Amino acid sequence: MKIAFFGTPEYVIPVLDALHKEFKTKTGSSPIAAVVTQAPKPTGRKQILSYSAVDKWAHSKGVPKFFDPGEILKNKIDAELGVLASYGAIIPSEVIEYFPHGILNIHPSLLPRWRGSSPVQATIISGDTAGATIIKIDKKLDHGPIISQFKDETKPDDTTQSLRERLFIRSAEVLTTLIPAYLTGKITPRKQDDSKATFTREIKKDDAFIPPEFLNATVQGTSLHGKWRIPFIKDHSLVPSVNSLERFIRAMQPWPITWTYVQVGQNAKDKEQRRLKILKAHLEPITDHKSQITNQKLVFDSVQLEGKNPVSWKQLNEAYNVVF
Repeated sequence: MKIAFFGTPEYVIPVLDALHKEFKTKTGSSPIAAVVTQAPKPTGRKQILSYSAVDKWAHSKGVPKFFDPGEILKNKIDAELGVLASYGAIIPSEVIEYFPHGILNIHPSLLPRWRGSSPVQATIISGDTAGATIIKIDKKLDHGPIISQFKDETKPDDTTQSLRERLFIRSAEVLTTLIPAYLTGKITPRKQDDSKATFTREIKKDDAFIPPEFLNATVQGTSLHGKWRIPFIKDHSLVPSVNSLERFIRAMQPWPITWTYVQVGQNAKDKEQRRLKILKAHLEPITDHKSQITNQKLVFDSVQLEGKNPVSWKQLNEAYNVVF
């Protein structure tokens, strides 16, 4: 069996490794006929080209690699099946139809919930049950029929990075188990319920902003009324509270990192507005004089003022007397 793999970031490498190990030939050759990944991009001050993790994997295994899905057709890659995991672009319909058994896509949410580019972030922010879905892709975004689906625990300290890595490791195990049955027609794809679909888009840096008034209330253990619109989740909003803000901070790790505006300076006359990154936070119980827990407050463990190094919230306050 030969597989064409579409993917880009480091966290999908467990999928490639599992496919390579499980389906390699008796002579030890890889079942991966080719990979399609994002082209190298210039990074840093010196604009040095940075190659994707999937690109590096293919190079190390001597597997052909392409930066355009159309190259699969042009080079007449001999593969029965495509596997897609966080490739980062839309696959043309003629490429989808090229494979006798189509393309299976690993999507890290319980579809049809959280279609689109930011499903793990949306899962954490909303407090949803985590999981992943393997679908046979069609022409619409994350719309194809479900081949397999599993739920996973969302841990209290999960960030997007930790949850996403765990979901793809487990997805690799599920995928390699189901492929033989799928290829022999023993799995009946299940149509998604489009009426229950929710949508996300790619996150931008500005999407990680938290209004200062929300933080001012939650660090004191109080919640605000009204709704807080999450820009990268379609038609979705939350009540700003200690819980929703703490989840949002974790969801923005490892990128783009939550940020806000603060007033800094030793006295009111000298204060100026500066940008502040919130690197890590946790919830802490509030107790009354009888040591009874009455509420929770948001506590910042690590923050970074623009142009400065990361410090604790206490260190920042001692230096700048911060006001939201």
